[in-house]
Amino acid sequence: MREGIHPEYRKVVFLDTSSEYKFLTGSTKSSSETIEWEDGNTYPLIRVEISSDSHPFYTGKQKADKAGGRVDRFKKKYKLN
Repeated sequence: MREGIHPEYRKVVFLDTSSEYKFLTGSTKSSSETIEWEDGNTYPLIRVEISSDSHPFYTGKQKADKAGGRVDRFKKKYKLN
């Protein structure tokens, strides 16, 4: 492999902002935020909106869309109902 063309691979902590679930894994993603992990070491922190802890496919819990579909929202917006 050529030197200097690959990003640095290191351990990072991903934080699911919707459920506060954290996990440590390897990644090339970088961040200016850091967090102290359970092992006492400090790792870069990457915030994500959804992970296996909060995704409906993995949890089996579907979120109900309170506003309805696109047509229902359009009708509500323009008072067509």
